[in-house]
Amino acid sequence: MGIGIGDPLEIFVDESEGMLVFRRYVGVTCKMCGALDNLSYFRDAFLCADCIQELKAGNVSPVPVNVVVTGKKVRRTYSKHEIMLKKLRGLIEQYPSYTQKQYAEILGVSQCRVSQLKSKLREQRQ
Repeated sequence: MGIGIGDPLEIFVDESEGMLVFRRYVGVTCKMCGALDNLSYFRDAFLCADCIQELKAGNVSPVPVNVVVTGKKVRRTYSKHEIMLKKLRGLIEQYPSYTQKQYAEILGVSQCRVSQLKSKLREQRQ
């Protein structure tokens, strides 16, 4: 379904059919830079006009990603989780009175993701 750990979800309920549907949430910001204006929808993501122009001009650099091949499925592995934990730990130490929403804005993630990361930090302390 293309849903990873920490991805925000949309939940739909169809009572007449007795169905509960989950879908990865696609925010209404540019997938690349987070801009809110001049957005186009492309392959389940929003892109702003500036990023589209950058892509057309070829101003991109590849980011190395570890790829794990298991049978027919290809799974990418990231170390982002550990990086995000480290960043959040530093923010909490530097700004202990900030709200979860403020941490989320600084890190560029959802409040739900901050909550998950905070739980992991508590587990590590125990």
